Amino acid sequence: MCFLMRGKSLKGAFISLLIILTSGNFLMVSAQTKVSILQKENKQVSDVARDKTDSETPVEKPLVVSVLPNYYDAQTGASAIDLISRALQANGELVAARLEIEKARARLTQSRLRPNPTLEVEQTSGRFLGSPGEGDLSVGATLPLELYGQRKRRIELAQVEITAREAEISNRERQLTAEVLTNYAEALAALQELKITENLLELDLQTARFVQIRVNEGETPPLELSLLQVEVERLRSGQALSEGKLEAALTGLKLLVGMSSEEPLRLREQISTVNLPQVPATIETAIDAALRTRPDIRIAQIEEDLAAAGLRLVRAQSRPDVAVTTRYTQGVSETTIPNLGTFPDRTRTLTFGISIGLPVFNKNQGAKAEAEIAIRQAQERRAFAEKTVRAEVTGAFQRLRAASRALSILETAVLPRSEQNIKTLRAVYELGEIKITDLIAEQRRLLDANRDLTETLTARLRAQADLQNALGVPFVQK
Repeated sequence: MCFLMRGKSLKGAFISLLIILTSGNFLMVSAQTKVSILQKENKQVSDVARDKTDSETPVEKPLVVSVLPNYYDAQTGASAIDLISRALQANGELVAARLEIEKARARLTQSRLRPNPTLEVEQTSGRFLGSPGEGDLSVGATLPLELYGQRKRRIELAQVEITAREAEISNRERQLTAEVLTNYAEALAALQELKITENLLELDLQTARFVQIRVNEGETPPLELSLLQVEVERLRSGQALSEGKLEAALTGLKLLVGMSSEEPLRLREQISTVNLPQVPATIETAIDAALRTRPDIRIAQIEEDLAAAGLRLVRAQSRPDVAVTTRYTQGVSETTIPNLGTFPDRTRTLTFGISIGLPVFNKNQGAKAEAEIAIRQAQERRAFAEKTVRAEVTGAFQRLRAASRALSILETAVLPRSEQNIKTLRAVYELGEIKITDLIAEQRRLLDANRDLTETLTARLRAQADLQNALGVPFVQK
């Protein structure tokens, strides 16, 4: 009895030493010991299975039926650039917005047209007043003249409006690109979470198979198998939730890129390997580039030009209106001479004239004041837009740097240690020295670490997308 107790104490000391060596500076020795233990246990499990089936050991198949192929294809799937290109061509809202350019061009055509002349015809008759032989026929024409550069100012205003509509479309394309990237990041995050959940579910199912064998042999209480099965079902629930998030994100992407809801969509990239354009190295360089290329900055400049063109047109329209007129009149009258009778008298006249509107009361005072206010308003909007650009670029840069630092810590210090802890605890559990609850608790910590990794990758991708959006550089060259 004393010998058995001493042997058990030595075995416990050995296990404790194994755990200490794993968490210390002797990872290589621990890994070798762990591999040796796992090989022995796997051999025992394989021998039992071979004795039961009395056949050769088959190649193990995954216990989890993965749904990832329904949403991910590294060869034929769609990348971020592919989705953005399709959205810029087929997005319904953008297609409708582009018609604003055609409307502006139609207004330019209208602005080039000159005013129509006016034709006036008058017929005078004395028949109803007792003078049947008297009457006049008058035909006149009036042609308004556009002086003081009114037509030129009107054309200039229409041309600036076309430029403004084109800049608005460019800005809408920039916003649509940002929306596509946001939904794309959500889809990739859900895809990553689904992948992690399936991997952990596969490991738990393998562990459950091992525990089932030990329960059948009476080496492990059934409660441990029940606890592990609860964890398995918990992961299945997480798998269903992640798949639902992925489907919802893909549905949003389909709407943005102009795809029907029935059309299949698979992704080509993973959240850690998204290919986005390079960004400037410093915040100052990025701000300078954004101020040169952002469509909304260009819109603010064009609105200032548009307000100035409107003021010039109002001033030209405040001048007197001038029109030239001409009129041909043919009259017939009767002259009665006593004892001789009545003789008809015919007259023909041609009249020329000019009419000038006198701006005595209405000098477009209100329109001039409104145009001047519009110029100041455009200047204020331009200044605020420049401040907004600086803030957006700076904020995106700061978020990108923070996400990169956090990602480096997770990839180098957190995940490798957590995965090593899982391997060590699994090996120790298979030796029967710890409870299944210890393994489940550490596995949940690994799951939390992987979720932190997914959130950090998502934050980095969104920061990259926001920085590209803040720069205003198009992803797809037209």
